[in-house]
Amino acid sequence: MDLTYTAEQSAFRDDVRAFFKANLPAKLADKVRLGKSITKADHEAWHAILNSKGWLAGNWPTRFGGTGWTSVQRHIFEEEMTHAHAPRIVPFGLAMLGPVLQQFGSKEQQDHYLPRILNGDDWWCQGYSEPGAGSDLASVKTSAVRDGYEYVVNGQKTWTTLGQYANMIFCLVRTSTTGKPQEGISFLLVDMNTPGITLRPIVLIDGSPEVNEVFFDNVRVPIANLVGEENKGWTYAKYLLTHERTNIAGVGFASAGLENLKRIARLERDGDRPLIENPHFAARIATVSIDLMAMATTNLRVVAKAAAGEAPGAESSMLKVKGTQVRQEINALTRIAVGPYAMPFVSEALEEGWNEAPIGPDYAMAATASYFNNRKLSIYGGSNEIQRTIISKAILGL
Repeated sequence: MDLTYTAEQSAFRDDVRAFFKANLPAKLADKVRLGKSITKADHEAWHAILNSKGWLAGNWPTRFGGTGWTSVQRHIFEEEMTHAHAPRIVPFGLAMLGPVLQQFGSKEQQDHYLPRILNGDDWWCQGYSEPGAGSDLASVKTSAVRDGYEYVVNGQKTWTTLGQYANMIFCLVRTSTTGKPQEGISFLLVDMNTPGITLRPIVLIDGSPEVNEVFFDNVRVPIANLVGEENKGWTYAKYLLTHERTNIAGVGFASAGLENLKRIARLERDGDRPLIENPHFAARIATVSIDLMAMATTNLRVVAKAAAGEAPGAESSMLKVKGTQVRQEINALTRIAVGPYAMPFVSEALEEGWNEAPIGPDYAMAATASYFNNRKLSIYGGSNEIQRTIISKAILGL
């Protein structure tokens, strides 16, 4: 694949850069650059800015209000967005549910939910994982029993990212216990304000309640909220996961992280030579740089398939495995590069309103938080062990 940009693609890149320079609030960019907490209001403000430009849904076709960009344009946008230190676009509605509704949802669901995702009227979260069903989603036990024109939902979801902000959740639920486990799963849209739903935060090692547990106690959901056919949710779930795994790989985030790592490694401290001149450390940077270049090519292939209406198979699993390894290696090298400033940090220093003395230099502030938080990358969205099994079956026939 030729990664040399055409004149038209280079002009698009210049337009994207100019847009970020003119429209990304400096205060928000500083928060991202320094690894500080991004609030719900921050996310919503950036969402609105992109939507007003028509650049919010880069992976949607124009008939649904998306950009209709090519795979290369999407790659350029995501790369420039991370280099500009813009907040990530929250993926649950735009990158995950949106494509599922466009492919499998009813006309009524598309007409109702897709504009609300774009306008920011709905904040979605994902109800896949359960205490006994993480990477093995076929083991979900949250039940949805038909009662007239409603489903009665009972069970528990966990690791629900940003569920504290959400007013809607898309869930995998069990609607049948006969046959293979995969054959009894359905895909259901649930209003988080429905009676019987309880949300409990899970506080992470960095002190943030990024994830949550969600409990369902006789929650009544209209059957109109079923996506596609009953007991066919496994098909829709797999389609969604190909988009999620591509997003987890985070080529743009890895690229920005690598640039930051190189910048830190070139610094001289207390008369010592820059770390980049250490042959062993320089070799590790070179290795991860090569891996990132290969990953970017694979990412373009996966995105191109999705843009053509295909659901990528083993490629998305390959991208997820390698992408998470690359991002974790960059995090690890960054911690080495910042030296003693990678010691345990005061989590409150990353919150808005912190007015105490700085804890170390700006470039070191996010190193430890990012390292610990991104340990999850190789687990969620289907663990890397599961992805290797998918690859071996799909490509090697094992």
